[in-house]
Amino acid sequence: VIMPQLIFKGVIPDVVQKLSIALPKQLAELSDTPVDYFTLECPETKYFRDGKIHDMYPLVEVLQYDRGVAMEKQMAQCIADAVKAEGYTMCEVYFIHIGKDDYYEF
Repeated sequence: VIMPQLIFKGVIPDVVQKLSIALPKQLAELSDTPVDYFTLECPETKYFRDGKIHDMYPLVEVLQYDRGVAMEKQMAQCIADAVKAEGYTMCEVYFIHIGKDDYYEF
């Protein structure tokens, strides 16, 4: 897996496919990271409440090396703005840091 990896939950696949055109370029420019390092994923996610399937607002998980709070705030805003531009009223973005000693590429 190439990082940063963006995992979109609560977002329909067609929207993630559309976001995959411009969003990686925007994030690459913002973070000074090669555009081909970005991966967008859209697993089938279902949320439940009181025994029923429950619609959820978008949650975007970003796996990456720690780039600092200031950079991550800018990245989160860029991601949320892109998701909201597709008609969602809100979006949460959170980061999971992977230490460079915890990532292996063979």
